[in-house]
Amino acid sequence: MKYQKLFQQYNLSGNQLKNRFLMAPMTRSRASQPGDIPNALMAEYYAQRSTAGIIITEATQISLQGKGYANTPGVYSKQQIEGWKLITDAVHKNGSVIFLQLWHVGRVSSSKVNGLQPIGPSPLTAQNTNVYIFDGAPNGDVTFVPVEEPREMNKTDISTVINEFVVGAKNAIEAGFDGVEIHGANGYLIDQFLRSNSNKRTDAYGGTMENRIRLLIEISKAVADAIGREKTGVRLSPFISFKDMSDPEILQTIMLAAAELNKLDLAYIHLCEADWDDAPQIPIEFRMKLRDTFSNTIIVTGNKTPEEAEQLLQDNLVDLIGFGRNFLTNPDYPAKVKQNLSLNKISDNHTLFGGGTARGYTDYPFIK
Repeated sequence: MKYQKLFQQYNLSGNQLKNRFLMAPMTRSRASQPGDIPNALMAEYYAQRSTAGIIITEATQISLQGKGYANTPGVYSKQQIEGWKLITDAVHKNGSVIFLQLWHVGRVSSSKVNGLQPIGPSPLTAQNTNVYIFDGAPNGDVTFVPVEEPREMNKTDISTVINEFVVGAKNAIEAGFDGVEIHGANGYLIDQFLRSNSNKRTDAYGGTMENRIRLLIEISKAVADAIGREKTGVRLSPFISFKDMSDPEILQTIMLAAAELNKLDLAYIHLCEADWDDAPQIPIEFRMKLRDTFSNTIIVTGNKTPEEAEQLLQDNLVDLIGFGRNFLTNPDYPAKVKQNLSLNKISDNHTLFGGGTARGYTDYPFIK
């Protein structure tokens, strides 16, 4: 077989995966309203894509305060938990594993989304950054609005957020998930604490790299203590700087965080890597150092071709490979890779973030 490693089984902290394809988290904004409740349409979508060895769900807010975009699902109400059960049941019936991604957007929000002023490590507005709402247009178009200035989090806010991550993790397990992924990437709350340009605090959560990783480590430890370290992963994005997140110290900061996460013996680190055509290449030295620093599973996602994925696996630099848009448009993506078949393309960009219908969501064709 051309891709021997990609199609190998893999044991992820006790979860036996049928292959090394991971369906990456992708925001789709199909949750039922009011209440941001997961639903049967979402269950069909994830069930179709359970051809992946493991699925990481779309980012899921742990509170109303943690919400930054319209119609994204939550995991903090009883109705949301019951909605997620539809999805975990459907995925498990198809023989796949599914983790929930726990999300707090921090400063990347607007009162037009959730009625609340955003919060963040410092009162710094993210420049050139928008979120979206729905304007009621019949084709489901989104309307982008600029983020608002956040309120600087005090110690009570920090304690509240840590507890919200813990409650979200417990709710995820109640809903039938095999584990959770703590979203520490892409310019959202935890990433905002990690970076020197967005975190100007002078207390125990700011200043030095050791202080800036504190929130990530405290959340990770609290979640692992609550549901088990083998059920807890973390997503990081050292090479992504959009949402006004450029920080010259971020690679050192991430490596320091990786060493501390290793001490917690978490299930995995998941790197979200740049996925545009001329994105910078990740230095091999970084991959090798991360492998030396973190003992458990390493996952990478970022527009990898099957050839690139197979090589990373063969070189033992990573253990699982995430694919996003290819799973979005090709529910049976692993079979298409195995048979070297052409891929479906995105049919209509208007359907990426909502409309609430099956169009551009569950209607992509399978292999005939």
